[in-house]
Amino acid sequence: MAMTTAGGGGGGGDGCCAFALQVLRGRWFMMFASFLIMAGAGATYLFGVYSKDIKSTLGYDQSTLNLLSSCKDLGANVGVLSGLIAEVAPTWLVLLVGSAMNFAGYFLIWLAVTRRIPRPAVWQMCVYICVGANSQNFANTGSLVTCVKNFPESRGIMLGLMKGFVGLSGAMMTQLYYAIYGDDSKSLILLIGWLPAVISIVFVYTIRTMKLSTHPNELKVFYECLAITVVLALVIMALTIAQKQVSFSHGAYVVSAVAVCVLTFLPLGIAVREEWATWKQRKAQKPTTATVGVAGDDASSPARDLEIHATDQRRQEEQEAANPNDTSCCADVFKPPERGADYTIMQALLSLDMITLFIGESLGYPQHTIGTFVSLVSVWNYFGRVFAGFISEIIYDKWKVPRPVIMMLSLVVTGVGDLLIAFPAPGSVYVASLLIGFSFGAQLTLLFIIISELFGLKYYSTLFNCGQLASPLGSYILNVLVVGRLYDVEATRQLAARGLTRSAAKELTCIGRRCYRTSFSILAGVNALGALVLLVLVVRTREYYQGDIYKRYRDQMAENEKGIALSNAGIDEPVNVKDRK
Repeated sequence: MAMTTAGGGGGGGDGCCAFALQVLRGRWFMMFASFLIMAGAGATYLFGVYSKDIKSTLGYDQSTLNLLSSCKDLGANVGVLSGLIAEVAPTWLVLLVGSAMNFAGYFLIWLAVTRRIPRPAVWQMCVYICVGANSQNFANTGSLVTCVKNFPESRGIMLGLMKGFVGLSGAMMTQLYYAIYGDDSKSLILLIGWLPAVISIVFVYTIRTMKLSTHPNELKVFYECLAITVVLALVIMALTIAQKQVSFSHGAYVVSAVAVCVLTFLPLGIAVREEWATWKQRKAQKPTTATVGVAGDDASSPARDLEIHATDQRRQEEQEAANPNDTSCCADVFKPPERGADYTIMQALLSLDMITLFIGESLGYPQHTIGTFVSLVSVWNYFGRVFAGFISEIIYDKWKVPRPVIMMLSLVVTGVGDLLIAFPAPGSVYVASLLIGFSFGAQLTLLFIIISELFGLKYYSTLFNCGQLASPLGSYILNVLVVGRLYDVEATRQLAARGLTRSAAKELTCIGRRCYRTSFSILAGVNALGALVLLVLVVRTREYYQGDIYKRYRDQMAENEKGIALSNAGIDEPVNVKDRK
């Protein structure tokens, strides 16, 4: 396989095909595909929209519905399985497994709600929603973790963008279901069953780990993507508010959905532009009279990919043969390396830093409480995720402020939002949706950035998912045992005041300010406690964050760029068997 570069290359058709292949196999298109996968991975945030259908159709009380919600959170956050599979299996398999689980789980819920199957038992519904929600971990592991590994020096920005799309996904899919199905929330369950599965299948071979390299416009591209997503979030917010104030026709919903889709696909244009610039640069650098093999054409070539993979695998095998204990998950459990180096899975999980993160995240798990404001919370959740990545990166570069400090402040903001729900005033629920959505989004992004910075990227697929384990614990304790039960107690008291019994009411519904006052006062208190716990992590990592935490990745990029330059010049890159940690 060779391509002639004399006279500007081969025929126009061959050149177009080669460029199209470069785009499809390039890391910018991979980033765009990851954006789309993440945009479909936030179905769990739509539970407040369709939960009323589950409650009314199946006759659940609030405690049972909250139990279902906790099973959703359990599935969404216990992603250890997807992480372990990603350690030994290719990315395409991870994405395919997630697609199958997503469709199976939500399709069965849709069948139950539309009465196409006999009424399931509560435990069966819990299994359905747990399986469906767990599929998003496979999307996260397959796309987000891969992107972080491909852009390690910009991981904060990349995590912010990727988690930002997840934060927006609930509001985006709401616009799509209005356009496709109209105001039928039962059909929304069907949409979140098939759409994310289709997206992952379409891009299943696009998402893969690539050889690290630098790009002169990398930061510019990220800021352009940020600008696009900010506009997208503002458009969705405007549409959400307008749709609550004005009755939209079906045609108007279609126009709204088209506008959202156009903005979502704009990063594709950026990917094509950057690959075209790279294409022209490589053609200018190649000799005009020589025939250069495709294997010298960086990561966009299948032959080059195989060569890189074989070389990296050979280096890893030689390193493992020389240091057999280095890659064992149980080796030196209580003798972790320096912060930022590649921890083993057990070293990371049993470290005091991870335990502190776990406690802080568990105590500070915020609640999405009012279905009417799900889209607004989703939009603010996006802003929290994106700006936590970008702003924390800027603050660290300029002032070396540890990211745990920003995460601690986000828990305080969540507590303020909880108090606004506990003691509401006119319009305060809008402010609460802003504070809770923004701070929750910021916490998620910061949690995963901190894990990658403290424990390295070698086992990030597993550690990323282990970091989410605290949320189901907090969700069950606070959502079911606190919020759900106190809600039902107040709702039962209101029924008794009207001279009714529980059996006389199809739904157990509470009306008034007292429904959430006590429970959200408790939530505000535990958020404050979570902030105090994170203060311990701030003290422990202060010295580490004063250094250059990305130096090792810049050194590796420089080495890779040198190899690519030698390859493009027709000089074989020498194999370096030295440990490249």
